Amino acid sequence: MGVAGPFPSYAARPPGPVMDRDEADRALARLGAEHEAIETSLLALQDHAGRRLLEGADLTGVTKERWSATEQSITLLWSYFDAYAGALNRAREVRARRRQPNREDLVALTELLRGQGVTVAHAAAGHDPSITGPARLSEHFTLEDLVHRMNELYARSLDMVVASDSVWSAMPARIDLLAAELRRTHSLAHSVGVRPGEHPAGDDLESIVQELTTLRVQVISDPLAFWLPGPGSSAPGGGRPDTTRYDRAARALDEVRREVEAVLAVRQDAEQRLVQLRDVLSRADRTLAEARAARGEVLAKIAASEVPAVNGPPTALQERLAAASEYRRHAQWHRLSPLLESLEQQAEEELLRAREQLTAVTAPLAVRAELRGRLDAYKAKVARHGLAEDPVLIERYDAARRMLWSAPCDLRVAALTVQRYQDAALDMLAGRGPSGPEDRRGHP
Repeated sequence: MGVAGPFPSYAARPPGPVMDRDEADRALARLGAEHEAIETSLLALQDHAGRRLLEGADLTGVTKERWSATEQSITLLWSYFDAYAGALNRAREVRARRRQPNREDLVALTELLRGQGVTVAHAAAGHDPSITGPARLSEHFTLEDLVHRMNELYARSLDMVVASDSVWSAMPARIDLLAAELRRTHSLAHSVGVRPGEHPAGDDLESIVQELTTLRVQVISDPLAFWLPGPGSSAPGGGRPDTTRYDRAARALDEVRREVEAVLAVRQDAEQRLVQLRDVLSRADRTLAEARAARGEVLAKIAASEVPAVNGPPTALQERLAAASEYRRHAQWHRLSPLLESLEQQAEEELLRAREQLTAVTAPLAVRAELRGRLDAYKAKVARHGLAEDPVLIERYDAARRMLWSAPCDLRVAALTVQRYQDAALDMLAGRGPSGPEDRRGHP
Protein backbone atom coordinates (compact mmCIF):
# COMPACT_ATOMS: atom_id res chain seq x y z
CA MET A 1 0.00 0.00 0.00
CA GLY A 2 1.45 3.34 -1.00
CA VAL A 3 1.81 6.07 1.55
CA ALA A 4 2.44 9.77 1.19
CA GLY A 5 5.98 10.95 1.75
CA PRO A 6 7.04 13.01 4.76
CA PHE A 7 5.59 16.47 5.03
CA PRO A 8 8.17 18.82 3.45
CA SER A 9 9.92 21.38 5.65
CA TYR A 10 9.01 24.94 5.03
CA ALA A 11 12.68 25.61 4.62
CA ALA A 12 12.99 23.15 1.76
CA ARG A 13 14.01 24.62 -1.53
CA PRO A 14 10.93 24.86 -3.76
CA PRO A 15 11.11 23.43 -7.33
CA GLY A 16 11.28 26.61 -9.38
CA PRO A 17 9.62 29.92 -8.64
CA VAL A 18 7.38 30.05 -5.62
CA MET A 19 3.72 29.98 -6.50
CA ASP A 20 1.52 32.91 -5.56
CA ARG A 21 -1.85 32.44 -3.91
CA ASP A 22 -3.86 32.42 -7.12
CA GLU A 23 -1.54 29.87 -8.77
CA ALA A 24 -1.74 27.63 -5.71
CA ASP A 25 -5.55 27.88 -5.61
CA ARG A 26 -5.85 27.07 -9.31
CA ALA A 27 -3.46 24.10 -8.95
CA LEU A 28 -5.42 22.79 -5.96
CA ALA A 29 -8.71 23.08 -7.86
CA ARG A 30 -7.29 21.28 -10.90
CA LEU A 31 -5.73 18.52 -8.81
CA GLY A 32 -8.98 18.15 -6.86
CA ALA A 33 -10.92 17.64 -10.07
CA GLU A 34 -8.34 15.13 -11.25
CA HIS A 35 -8.63 13.34 -7.90
CA GLU A 36 -12.39 12.97 -8.31
CA ALA A 37 -12.06 11.79 -11.92
CA ILE A 38 -9.39 9.23 -11.02
CA GLU A 39 -11.41 7.95 -8.07
CA THR A 40 -14.52 7.59 -10.26
CA SER A 41 -12.52 5.69 -12.89
CA LEU A 42 -10.93 3.37 -10.35
CA LEU A 43 -14.28 2.59 -8.74
CA ALA A 44 -15.78 1.91 -12.18
CA LEU A 45 -12.91 -0.44 -12.95
CA GLN A 46 -13.37 -2.12 -9.59
CA ASP A 47 -17.07 -2.70 -10.33
CA HIS A 48 -16.59 -3.62 -14.01
CA ALA A 49 -18.40 -6.87 -14.88
CA GLY A 50 -15.38 -8.06 -16.84
CA ARG A 51 -13.08 -7.61 -13.86
CA ARG A 52 -15.46 -9.57 -11.62
CA LEU A 53 -15.61 -12.37 -14.19
CA LEU A 54 -11.85 -12.45 -14.44
CA GLU A 55 -11.53 -12.73 -10.67
CA GLY A 56 -13.81 -15.77 -10.54
CA ALA A 57 -12.73 -17.53 -13.75
CA ASP A 58 -10.42 -20.50 -14.10
CA LEU A 59 -8.10 -18.83 -16.59
CA THR A 60 -5.50 -20.35 -18.89
CA GLY A 61 -3.01 -19.26 -21.50
CA VAL A 62 -2.37 -15.63 -22.36
CA THR A 63 -5.38 -14.42 -20.37
CA LYS A 64 -4.02 -15.99 -17.19
CA GLU A 65 -0.64 -14.32 -17.69
CA ARG A 66 -2.09 -10.90 -18.46
CA TRP A 67 -4.64 -11.04 -15.64
CA SER A 68 -1.89 -11.78 -13.14
CA ALA A 69 -0.05 -8.64 -14.27
CA THR A 70 -3.28 -6.63 -14.39
CA GLU A 71 -4.17 -7.55 -10.80
CA GLN A 72 -0.80 -6.18 -9.69
CA SER A 73 -1.41 -3.06 -11.78
CA ILE A 74 -4.80 -2.48 -10.16
CA THR A 75 -3.31 -2.94 -6.69
CA LEU A 76 -0.54 -0.51 -7.59
CA LEU A 77 -3.10 1.94 -8.98
CA TRP A 78 -4.82 2.13 -5.60
CA SER A 79 -1.44 2.62 -3.91
CA TYR A 80 -0.67 5.49 -6.26
CA PHE A 81 -4.12 6.93 -5.70
CA ASP A 82 -3.76 6.79 -1.91
CA ALA A 83 -0.39 8.53 -2.15
CA TYR A 84 -1.87 11.13 -4.51
CA ALA A 85 -4.82 11.73 -2.16
CA GLY A 86 -2.50 12.02 0.85
CA ALA A 87 -0.32 14.60 -0.86
CA LEU A 88 -3.37 16.56 -2.00
CA ASN A 89 -4.81 16.55 1.53
CA ARG A 90 -1.50 17.82 2.93
CA ALA A 91 -1.53 20.66 0.44
CA ARG A 92 -5.11 21.53 1.32
CA GLU A 93 -4.18 21.58 5.03
CA VAL A 94 -1.38 24.04 4.35
CA ARG A 95 -3.66 26.23 2.27
CA ALA A 96 -6.40 26.14 4.93
CA ARG A 97 -4.16 27.63 7.65
CA ARG A 98 -4.57 31.22 6.53
CA ARG A 99 -6.83 33.11 4.25
CA GLN A 100 -3.80 35.01 2.99
CA PRO A 101 -0.90 32.50 2.97
CA ASN A 102 2.51 33.86 3.90
CA ARG A 103 5.71 33.04 2.04
CA GLU A 104 6.41 30.01 4.19
CA ASP A 105 2.99 28.57 3.28
CA LEU A 106 3.51 29.30 -0.42
CA VAL A 107 6.95 27.64 -0.37
CA ALA A 108 5.39 24.57 1.23
CA LEU A 109 2.52 24.54 -1.29
CA THR A 110 5.00 24.89 -4.17
CA GLU A 111 7.01 21.93 -2.89
CA LEU A 112 3.88 19.81 -2.39
CA LEU A 113 2.22 20.67 -5.70
CA ARG A 114 5.28 20.79 -7.97
CA GLY A 115 8.03 18.93 -6.21
CA GLN A 116 8.77 15.23 -6.03
CA GLY A 117 7.27 15.06 -2.61
CA VAL A 118 5.08 11.98 -3.22
CA THR A 119 6.75 8.73 -2.17
CA VAL A 120 5.18 5.35 -2.98
CA ALA A 121 6.60 2.30 -1.19
CA HIS A 122 6.44 -1.12 -2.95
CA ALA A 123 6.13 -4.50 -1.28
CA ALA A 124 9.16 -6.62 -2.08
CA ALA A 125 7.18 -9.76 -2.71
CA GLY A 126 5.34 -10.28 -5.93
CA HIS A 127 6.58 -7.12 -7.65
CA ASP A 128 6.51 -7.37 -11.45
CA PRO A 129 9.31 -5.27 -13.01
CA SER A 130 7.33 -5.06 -16.28
CA ILE A 131 4.80 -2.81 -14.55
CA THR A 132 6.98 -0.16 -12.90
CA GLY A 133 10.39 -0.91 -14.33
CA PRO A 134 13.31 -2.33 -12.31
CA ALA A 135 12.40 -3.42 -8.78
CA ARG A 136 12.68 -0.62 -6.21
CA LEU A 137 11.68 -0.28 -2.57
CA SER A 138 10.00 3.06 -3.31
CA GLU A 139 9.41 5.65 -6.01
CA HIS A 140 9.27 9.44 -5.86
CA PHE A 141 6.86 11.45 -8.03
CA THR A 142 5.51 14.87 -8.62
CA LEU A 143 1.73 14.92 -8.57
CA GLU A 144 1.73 15.46 -12.35
CA ASP A 145 4.05 12.50 -12.93
CA LEU A 146 1.95 10.37 -10.63
CA VAL A 147 -1.21 11.19 -12.62
CA HIS A 148 0.60 10.26 -15.83
CA ARG A 149 1.72 6.92 -14.34
CA MET A 150 -1.80 6.17 -13.09
CA ASN A 151 -3.24 6.94 -16.52
CA GLU A 152 -0.84 4.48 -18.13
CA LEU A 153 -1.63 1.68 -15.68
CA TYR A 154 -5.35 2.39 -15.83
CA ALA A 155 -5.45 2.30 -19.66
CA ARG A 156 -3.47 -0.95 -19.73
CA SER A 157 -5.66 -2.58 -17.07
CA LEU A 158 -8.91 -1.37 -18.61
CA ASP A 159 -7.82 -2.59 -22.06
CA MET A 160 -7.29 -6.10 -20.72
CA VAL A 161 -10.59 -6.12 -18.81
CA VAL A 162 -12.64 -4.67 -21.68
CA ALA A 163 -11.11 -7.03 -24.25
CA SER A 164 -11.87 -10.07 -22.12
CA ASP A 165 -15.39 -8.85 -21.39
CA SER A 166 -16.02 -8.16 -25.10
CA VAL A 167 -15.06 -11.70 -26.04
CA TRP A 168 -17.18 -13.16 -23.24
CA SER A 169 -20.13 -10.95 -24.21
CA ALA A 170 -20.00 -11.93 -27.88
CA MET A 171 -18.58 -15.40 -28.34
CA PRO A 172 -20.26 -17.78 -25.83
CA ALA A 173 -23.75 -16.54 -26.72
CA ARG A 174 -23.09 -17.00 -30.43
CA ILE A 175 -21.60 -20.42 -29.83
CA ASP A 176 -24.64 -21.43 -27.78
CA LEU A 177 -27.01 -20.29 -30.54
CA LEU A 178 -25.04 -22.22 -33.11
CA ALA A 179 -24.97 -25.25 -30.81
CA ALA A 180 -28.77 -25.09 -30.51
CA GLU A 181 -29.05 -25.01 -34.30
CA LEU A 182 -26.57 -27.86 -34.43
CA ARG A 183 -28.75 -29.96 -32.10
CA ARG A 184 -31.81 -29.39 -34.29
CA THR A 185 -29.88 -30.32 -37.43
CA HIS A 186 -28.40 -33.34 -35.65
CA SER A 187 -31.86 -34.59 -34.68
CA LEU A 188 -33.22 -34.04 -38.19
CA ALA A 189 -30.21 -35.75 -39.73
CA HIS A 190 -30.69 -38.84 -37.57
CA SER A 191 -34.35 -39.01 -38.58
CA VAL A 192 -33.39 -39.37 -42.25
CA GLY A 193 -30.47 -41.73 -41.68
CA VAL A 194 -27.63 -39.21 -41.88
CA ARG A 195 -25.46 -40.73 -39.15
CA PRO A 196 -21.72 -40.96 -38.44
CA GLY A 197 -20.13 -43.82 -40.32
CA GLU A 198 -23.08 -44.06 -42.72
CA HIS A 199 -23.06 -40.67 -44.42
CA PRO A 200 -20.27 -38.04 -44.81
CA ALA A 201 -22.58 -35.33 -43.48
CA GLY A 202 -23.04 -37.37 -40.31
CA ASP A 203 -19.27 -37.41 -39.79
CA ASP A 204 -19.16 -33.66 -40.41
CA LEU A 205 -21.84 -33.11 -37.76
CA GLU A 206 -19.79 -34.97 -35.16
CA SER A 207 -16.73 -32.88 -36.04
CA ILE A 208 -18.73 -29.65 -35.63
CA VAL A 209 -20.06 -30.82 -32.25
CA GLN A 210 -16.51 -31.46 -31.01
CA GLU A 211 -15.24 -28.16 -32.41
CA LEU A 212 -17.97 -26.08 -30.76
CA THR A 213 -17.50 -27.86 -27.43
CA THR A 214 -13.75 -27.23 -27.50
CA LEU A 215 -14.18 -23.67 -28.74
CA ARG A 216 -16.55 -22.72 -25.93
CA VAL A 217 -14.22 -24.09 -23.25
CA GLN A 218 -11.27 -22.19 -24.71
CA VAL A 219 -13.23 -18.94 -25.07
CA ILE A 220 -14.31 -19.10 -21.42
CA SER A 221 -10.85 -19.90 -20.05
CA ASP A 222 -8.70 -17.82 -22.40
CA PRO A 223 -10.75 -15.00 -23.99
CA LEU A 224 -7.72 -12.94 -24.99
CA ALA A 225 -6.65 -15.76 -27.33
CA PHE A 226 -9.71 -14.76 -29.38
CA TRP A 227 -9.11 -10.98 -29.41
CA LEU A 228 -7.82 -8.98 -32.38
CA PRO A 229 -6.51 -5.54 -31.32
CA GLY A 230 -7.59 -2.69 -33.56
CA PRO A 231 -4.83 -1.40 -35.86
CA GLY A 232 -3.48 1.93 -34.65
CA SER A 233 -6.07 2.23 -31.87
CA SER A 234 -4.80 3.51 -28.52
CA ALA A 235 -8.20 3.53 -26.80
CA PRO A 236 -8.73 0.78 -24.18
CA GLY A 237 -10.62 -2.14 -25.65
CA GLY A 238 -9.92 -1.14 -29.25
CA GLY A 239 -10.37 -4.23 -31.37
CA ARG A 240 -12.84 -7.04 -31.99
CA PRO A 241 -13.34 -10.73 -31.12
CA ASP A 242 -11.66 -13.18 -33.48
CA THR A 243 -14.53 -15.29 -34.84
CA THR A 244 -12.52 -17.24 -37.44
CA ARG A 245 -13.12 -20.68 -35.91
CA TYR A 246 -16.74 -19.89 -35.11
CA ASP A 247 -17.39 -18.71 -38.68
CA ARG A 248 -15.75 -21.84 -40.08
CA ALA A 249 -17.98 -24.05 -37.92
CA ALA A 250 -21.06 -22.04 -38.96
CA ARG A 251 -20.22 -22.49 -42.65
CA ALA A 252 -19.68 -26.22 -42.14
CA LEU A 253 -23.05 -26.48 -40.39
CA ASP A 254 -24.73 -24.66 -43.29
CA GLU A 255 -23.27 -27.18 -45.73
CA VAL A 256 -24.49 -30.09 -43.60
CA ARG A 257 -27.93 -28.49 -43.26
CA ARG A 258 -28.18 -28.17 -47.05
CA GLU A 259 -27.22 -31.83 -47.41
CA VAL A 260 -29.85 -32.88 -44.88
CA GLU A 261 -32.46 -30.73 -46.62
CA ALA A 262 -31.57 -32.44 -49.89
CA VAL A 263 -32.11 -35.82 -48.26
CA LEU A 264 -35.45 -34.57 -46.90
CA ALA A 265 -36.43 -33.43 -50.37
CA VAL A 266 -35.60 -36.90 -51.65
CA ARG A 267 -37.88 -38.42 -49.04
CA GLN A 268 -40.73 -36.12 -50.07
CA ASP A 269 -40.58 -36.63 -53.83
CA ALA A 270 -38.73 -39.93 -54.14
CA GLU A 271 -41.67 -41.75 -55.78
CA GLN A 272 -42.18 -39.05 -58.40
CA ARG A 273 -38.49 -38.98 -59.26
CA LEU A 274 -38.39 -42.77 -59.53
CA VAL A 275 -41.39 -42.70 -61.90
CA GLN A 276 -39.68 -40.06 -64.02
CA LEU A 277 -36.50 -42.13 -64.07
CA ARG A 278 -38.39 -45.20 -65.24
CA ASP A 279 -40.03 -43.10 -67.97
CA VAL A 280 -36.71 -41.74 -69.23
CA LEU A 281 -35.12 -45.19 -69.29
CA SER A 282 -38.21 -46.60 -71.02
CA ARG A 283 -37.97 -43.93 -73.71
CA ALA A 284 -34.29 -44.74 -74.14
CA ASP A 285 -35.18 -48.45 -74.54
CA ARG A 286 -37.88 -47.67 -77.12
CA THR A 287 -35.52 -45.38 -79.02
CA LEU A 288 -32.84 -48.09 -79.11
CA ALA A 289 -35.42 -50.64 -80.26
CA GLU A 290 -36.50 -48.25 -83.00
CA ALA A 291 -32.84 -47.78 -83.97
CA ARG A 292 -32.31 -51.54 -84.16
CA ALA A 293 -35.40 -51.94 -86.35
CA ALA A 294 -34.31 -49.04 -88.54
CA ARG A 295 -30.85 -50.57 -88.90
CA GLY A 296 -32.38 -53.76 -90.26
CA GLU A 297 -34.45 -51.73 -92.70
CA VAL A 298 -31.41 -49.75 -93.82
CA LEU A 299 -29.35 -52.88 -94.35
CA ALA A 300 -32.16 -54.34 -96.43
CA LYS A 301 -32.99 -51.26 -98.52
CA ILE A 302 -29.73 -49.32 -98.84
CA ALA A 303 -26.75 -50.80 -100.64
CA ALA A 304 -23.06 -49.95 -100.13
CA SER A 305 -23.74 -48.02 -96.92
CA GLU A 306 -21.97 -48.36 -93.55
CA VAL A 307 -24.56 -48.58 -90.78
CA PRO A 308 -23.33 -48.21 -87.16
CA ALA A 309 -24.17 -50.87 -84.59
CA VAL A 310 -26.82 -50.16 -81.97
CA ASN A 311 -26.21 -50.65 -78.24
CA GLY A 312 -28.26 -53.01 -76.16
CA PRO A 313 -30.61 -51.87 -73.39
CA PRO A 314 -28.98 -50.12 -70.39
CA THR A 315 -29.13 -53.07 -68.00
CA ALA A 316 -26.68 -51.50 -65.54
CA LEU A 317 -28.94 -48.48 -65.12
CA GLN A 318 -31.95 -50.75 -64.67
CA GLU A 319 -30.15 -52.59 -61.89
CA ARG A 320 -29.26 -49.31 -60.16
CA LEU A 321 -32.86 -48.17 -60.55
CA ALA A 322 -33.97 -51.37 -58.81
CA ALA A 323 -31.48 -50.62 -56.01
CA ALA A 324 -32.96 -47.12 -55.67
CA SER A 325 -36.42 -48.63 -55.31
CA GLU A 326 -35.11 -50.86 -52.53
CA TYR A 327 -33.60 -47.87 -50.74
CA ARG A 328 -36.95 -46.10 -50.88
CA ARG A 329 -38.78 -49.18 -49.66
CA HIS A 330 -36.49 -49.40 -46.61
CA ALA A 331 -36.44 -45.61 -46.00
CA GLN A 332 -32.69 -45.36 -46.59
CA TRP A 333 -32.99 -41.77 -47.74
CA HIS A 334 -29.35 -40.88 -47.20
CA ARG A 335 -28.38 -43.63 -49.67
CA LEU A 336 -31.17 -42.82 -52.08
CA SER A 337 -30.30 -39.10 -52.35
CA PRO A 338 -26.91 -39.39 -54.12
CA LEU A 339 -28.06 -42.42 -56.13
CA LEU A 340 -31.06 -40.58 -57.57
CA GLU A 341 -28.95 -37.58 -58.56
CA SER A 342 -26.50 -39.85 -60.36
CA LEU A 343 -29.24 -41.89 -62.01
CA GLU A 344 -31.11 -38.84 -63.28
CA GLN A 345 -28.01 -37.51 -65.00
CA GLN A 346 -27.06 -40.90 -66.48
CA ALA A 347 -30.61 -41.62 -67.66
CA GLU A 348 -30.75 -38.33 -69.56
CA GLU A 349 -27.36 -39.09 -71.09
CA GLU A 350 -28.57 -42.58 -72.07
CA LEU A 351 -31.67 -41.15 -73.78
CA LEU A 352 -29.51 -38.64 -75.65
CA ARG A 353 -27.16 -41.41 -76.84
CA ALA A 354 -30.12 -43.51 -77.99
CA ARG A 355 -31.47 -40.61 -80.02
CA GLU A 356 -28.05 -39.98 -81.54
CA GLN A 357 -27.80 -43.66 -82.52
CA LEU A 358 -31.25 -43.56 -84.11
CA THR A 359 -30.24 -40.47 -86.08
CA ALA A 360 -27.00 -42.09 -87.23
CA VAL A 361 -28.72 -45.35 -88.21
CA THR A 362 -31.51 -43.67 -90.17
CA ALA A 363 -29.21 -41.20 -91.94
CA PRO A 364 -29.16 -43.26 -95.23
CA LEU A 365 -32.97 -43.37 -95.23
CA ALA A 366 -33.01 -39.62 -94.65
CA VAL A 367 -30.66 -39.15 -97.61
CA ARG A 368 -32.87 -41.33 -99.82
CA ALA A 369 -35.97 -39.41 -98.69
CA GLU A 370 -34.24 -36.13 -99.51
CA LEU A 371 -33.32 -37.38 -102.99
CA ARG A 372 -36.89 -38.55 -103.60
CA GLY A 373 -38.26 -35.21 -102.51
CA ARG A 374 -35.85 -33.31 -104.74
CA LEU A 375 -36.71 -35.50 -107.75
CA ASP A 376 -40.46 -34.99 -107.32
CA ALA A 377 -40.01 -31.27 -106.74
CA TYR A 378 -38.17 -30.80 -110.05
CA LYS A 379 -40.72 -32.95 -111.87
CA ALA A 380 -43.51 -30.70 -110.59
CA LYS A 381 -41.51 -27.63 -111.59
CA VAL A 382 -40.98 -28.71 -115.19
CA ALA A 383 -44.65 -29.77 -115.41
CA ARG A 384 -45.70 -26.20 -114.47
CA HIS A 385 -43.64 -24.95 -117.42
CA GLY A 386 -45.15 -27.46 -119.89
CA LEU A 387 -42.00 -29.55 -120.22
CA ALA A 388 -43.28 -32.73 -118.58
CA GLU A 389 -43.48 -34.59 -121.93
CA ASP A 390 -39.89 -33.91 -122.94
CA PRO A 391 -38.39 -37.35 -123.73
CA VAL A 392 -34.99 -36.55 -122.21
CA LEU A 393 -36.55 -35.46 -118.95
CA ILE A 394 -38.89 -38.46 -118.95
CA GLU A 395 -36.00 -40.82 -119.53
CA ARG A 396 -33.82 -39.31 -116.81
CA TYR A 397 -36.71 -39.12 -114.36
CA ASP A 398 -37.54 -42.80 -114.87
CA ALA A 399 -33.90 -43.77 -114.37
CA ALA A 400 -33.67 -41.82 -111.10
CA ARG A 401 -37.02 -43.14 -109.89
CA ARG A 402 -36.03 -46.73 -110.55
CA MET A 403 -32.86 -46.24 -108.52
CA LEU A 404 -34.62 -44.56 -105.60
CA TRP A 405 -37.62 -46.88 -105.38
CA SER A 406 -35.73 -50.16 -105.77
CA ALA A 407 -34.08 -52.19 -103.04
CA PRO A 408 -31.29 -52.24 -102.24
CA CYS A 409 -30.73 -48.64 -103.29
CA ASP A 410 -27.26 -47.47 -104.13
CA LEU A 411 -27.34 -43.93 -102.75
CA ARG A 412 -24.21 -42.84 -104.61
CA VAL A 413 -25.55 -43.84 -108.03
CA ALA A 414 -29.04 -42.59 -107.12
CA ALA A 415 -27.63 -39.21 -106.22
CA LEU A 416 -25.90 -39.01 -109.60
CA THR A 417 -29.09 -39.89 -111.51
CA VAL A 418 -31.09 -37.29 -109.57
CA GLN A 419 -28.38 -34.71 -110.30
CA ARG A 420 -28.54 -35.58 -114.05
CA TYR A 421 -32.31 -35.07 -114.05
CA GLN A 422 -31.95 -31.82 -112.11
CA ASP A 423 -29.31 -30.48 -114.53
CA ALA A 424 -31.43 -31.38 -117.55
CA ALA A 425 -34.50 -29.73 -116.02
CA LEU A 426 -32.58 -26.54 -115.30
CA ASP A 427 -31.23 -26.45 -118.86
CA MET A 428 -34.72 -26.93 -120.27
CA LEU A 429 -36.12 -24.19 -118.08
CA ALA A 430 -33.32 -21.88 -119.23
CA GLY A 431 -34.04 -22.74 -122.92
CA ARG A 432 -30.63 -24.30 -123.51
CA GLY A 433 -31.68 -27.88 -124.12
CA PRO A 434 -30.20 -30.87 -122.31
CA SER A 435 -26.64 -30.55 -120.99
CA GLY A 436 -23.80 -33.02 -121.29
CA PRO A 437 -22.37 -35.09 -124.20
CA GLU A 438 -25.50 -37.19 -124.75
CA ASP A 439 -28.04 -37.50 -127.58
CA ARG A 440 -31.77 -37.17 -126.94
CA ARG A 441 -32.05 -40.91 -126.30
CA GLY A 442 -29.82 -40.49 -123.24
CA HIS A 443 -26.88 -42.56 -124.51
CA PRO A 444 -23.35 -41.24 -124.15
